[in-house]
Amino acid sequence: MKSKGILLLSITTILLVMLSIMAALDFQYAWIFTLTTIGQILLVVSVYHVLKDDYQTDKEFKDWYEDKPIDSESNMR
Repeated sequence: MKSKGILLLSITTILLVMLSIMAALDFQYAWIFTLTTIGQILLVVSVYHVLKDDYQTDKEFKDWYEDKPIDSESNMR
């Protein structure tokens, strides 16, 4: 997911933001419809690729977040 998954999601995000700008600027309906269809297909492909990616981690639910480790013996408030 580090290379192809992120790349697909970045392209999808850029395309859909561009689509929103084009819709606000009153571009032709044919262009907006075409980019909407392409964006939806690309979004489904991106999500499928990220979910099917062979990604392994040694983290568990009890590890919480990587950016702020929590001691297993400390009380949570």
